Amino acid sequence: MAPREARQEIRPDTRPGPRPLPLHLATTNLMLLSSLAAWPIAKDGSLPWKAHLQQPFSSLLPQLASVDPNEFNAALIRAGLARMGVMTAGLQRYRSHGWRRDLPDPPVAWREGSSRLLAYGEQGQDKENSPVLLVPSLVNRAYVLDLAEGQSLARWLPSQGLRPFLLDWGDPGETEQHFDLAAYIARICHALRHLHDTTGQPPLLVGYCMGGNLALAAALASPEDVAGLALLATPWDFHAGGAHQAALVQALAPALVPPAAKAGDAPPMLDVDMLQAFFWALDPFTALKKFTQFATLPAGGEAERRFVAMEDWLNDGVPLAGDVARECLIGWYGENRPVAGRWMVGDRAVRPQDWKKPALVVLPERDKLVPKEGAAALLAQMPQATRLDSPSGHIGMMVGPRAEAGLWRPLADWLLSVTPVTKTAPQAEKLRKRATKVQR
Repeated sequence: MAPREARQEIRPDTRPGPRPLPLHLATTNLMLLSSLAAWPIAKDGSLPWKAHLQQPFSSLLPQLASVDPNEFNAALIRAGLARMGVMTAGLQRYRSHGWRRDLPDPPVAWREGSSRLLAYGEQGQDKENSPVLLVPSLVNRAYVLDLAEGQSLARWLPSQGLRPFLLDWGDPGETEQHFDLAAYIARICHALRHLHDTTGQPPLLVGYCMGGNLALAAALASPEDVAGLALLATPWDFHAGGAHQAALVQALAPALVPPAAKAGDAPPMLDVDMLQAFFWALDPFTALKKFTQFATLPAGGEAERRFVAMEDWLNDGVPLAGDVARECLIGWYGENRPVAGRWMVGDRAVRPQDWKKPALVVLPERDKLVPKEGAAALLAQMPQATRLDSPSGHIGMMVGPRAEAGLWRPLADWLLSVTPVTKTAPQAEKLRKRATKVQR
C-alpha cells in the first residue's frame, strides 16, 4: 500500500462518486418508475400510506377517479423524466467541478504502521496549551477534520489556545489488514502515551463518529493518559432510531464480511464501494435528494464549493480490515453489543459508566447516519457527562456553515474548561466563564 504522502486526492477529472454510482442511478430509476405501477392501486384507496400522508392523499381520491388513465400515465412519465434530468444535471455538475482539496499536511509528530499523528499549529504556539488528540472514524479519511479553508476544526483549535493532533489512520497496510478493533484501540493508547510523554500533559481526547467508540475504549484502557473525553455523534445503541437497519445488517453481514479462507490468513477487507452501499441502504434516496438540490445552487457560490468538498470526502473512503468489519457490522449493528455491555476489548467490557473523569457527549439534531437516540444512550451510562446538542447533521456538524457556532466553539470552551494546565488569574477567570456557558 502506498504511503499516505504519495496518495493523490480526488481530482476533478477522476471523480468516482457518488459511489457506487450504478446503484444510485438504478435506485432513482426504480423509484421514479414505481409511480407508474403504484398509482392504479393507489387510486382505489388500497395502497397503504404513512400516517402523515394518508389524509392528504385521501383528499385527492375524488380527482383521481375522474382523470384519463393514459393522460395520467404520460404525466407521470414526464414528471419522472424531469426529476431524473435534474438529478443527472447535478451529478454532471459535481463530477466536472473544478475545485479540489489542496491543503498541505502539517508536520508528522509520530508514526506507527500506516497511521500518522499530524501536529497542527505547533509553530508559535504556547507549549503549555493542552494537547488534544482528535480521533476520526476508520471508514472515511481523517481530513474531514481538516477539509478546507474555513472548514477545518484542526486548524481552528490553535486559535483557541489548544494544541490539536489528528490521528490519520491511513490505508490498512499489510499489518493493519490483520487488525481487529482492539488493535486499533491499542494504537490510540500508544498515541496518547506519546503525547503525554512529549508534552508533559495528559491529552484531551476527542472521538468523532466511530472514532468516539474507539476513543472511549482507549480512555478506559489508559485513563492516566487522558484528561477529558469528548464523544461527537458517537453511536452506542445501534438499534435506537433504526431497528430496520439492524435487520438489514443481520441479513447482509454474512455475505459482506466472510471469515478468513484458512487459519492465519486475514479475512477479506470490506472495500469502499461495499461500505458505501451499506450507507446507501440507510437512505436509498439520498443521491436523488442532494444532487437535485445541488443542481439548483448558484454557480461559483460558497454553498456549491462546500457541497463539492464534502462529497469528495464522502467518496474518498477507506477499506475496512475484515475482522474490524465483522465486529462492527455483526457485533455493533447486528447484535447491538455496546449498549448491552457486551462489547469486549480483550477480556474487558467497554462500559461508559466506568469513565470517572470529565466527559462531553455531542448530539447532532439532524443526524441520519447516527440517530440522535442511539448516541444519547451514552448519557444514560455516563451521568456525569455534559450534553451538547448541535443544530446540524452528522457531517454538517463538523464542516457545515454553522459548524463553528454549533460545535467548534462550544467544544473548545468545554476542552478549555477541563484542561489540567495551570493558568494565570486572567486566563483562569476566562475559562471559568466559558465553562459556565457550556454547562448551560
